[in-house]
Amino acid sequence: MSTLVLSHPSSLLHDMGDGHPERPDRIRVIQRVLEHERFQQLIRERAPAASMEAITRVHPADYVRALEEAVPKEGITQLDQDTILCPGTWEAMIHSAGGACRAVDEVMGGLVSNAFVATRPPGHHAERSTPMGFCFLNNAAIAARHAQAVHGAKRVAIMDFDVHHGNGTQDIFWSDQSVMYLSTHEAPLYPGTGFANETGDFNNIVNAPLPAGADGEVFSHAMSTLILPRIDEFAPDLIIISAGFDAHQRDPLAHLNLLETDFGWATKRLMEMANKHCQGRVVSVLEGGYDLDGLARSVAAHVLTLMGAG
Repeated sequence: MSTLVLSHPSSLLHDMGDGHPERPDRIRVIQRVLEHERFQQLIRERAPAASMEAITRVHPADYVRALEEAVPKEGITQLDQDTILCPGTWEAMIHSAGGACRAVDEVMGGLVSNAFVATRPPGHHAERSTPMGFCFLNNAAIAARHAQAVHGAKRVAIMDFDVHHGNGTQDIFWSDQSVMYLSTHEAPLYPGTGFANETGDFNNIVNAPLPAGADGEVFSHAMSTLILPRIDEFAPDLIIISAGFDAHQRDPLAHLNLLETDFGWATKRLMEMANKHCQGRVVSVLEGGYDLDGLARSVAAHVLTLMGAG
């Protein structure tokens, strides 16, 4: 089983200021853990920049231009309390989106079994025309549209196990029966969406909110009884994972109690769905995860499982 990891140095240049949880050190700890000999069989590539064609399948061109023009030459530009531009942000965001598209190319083309995109900023809070929650471009949504437009995918499932609900991805695909968005997340919690009655225009949105304090047993029950059966029923041509690791018990921004083994278990179950329906095709894109030790452990478990070694 061949696993591709995509990254880019620009991920280290996006810096929203001292004390911000979505910081360059997140990428540094991932790079460090993936240097271990257990990961020597990984295929590694540099994430390219996304084309405007790829980005504007999801985000309006005027929104994208406004983002680029708002990037400061020096200092920072604050879009909201948590979402901040610095001189390196534009390069980071287009390479993050581009990495997601390249991962789709390689997986859909059969060149690798699956892929993990280790870039930032994350994307799942970005709506069509609204940056928020540390996110500017919705990488998972861009990857899904790329799979459809370039590779002819008819149905794409996006499974999001970040602790925060991916309001942006839900917003983008609310009325699109060709994409199923599924999410486990803590609720109530930022951004205040993701309740079970939010099901989309075609019953293509599947939310499994978890209460504060929920552990791996509660998470696996939600996955086994709701998420996985709906993916099975949908029979996707590609599974995209919005891989946020902030449901880890060490994470400071939420209150779930998952362990790295829970992320490995979920990854394996999603791979089984992919093996059943879409020749094993899985693309995983990094979302949250703000305790550096918890993030490193969780990414290691996730990637080892993608490699077939977890």
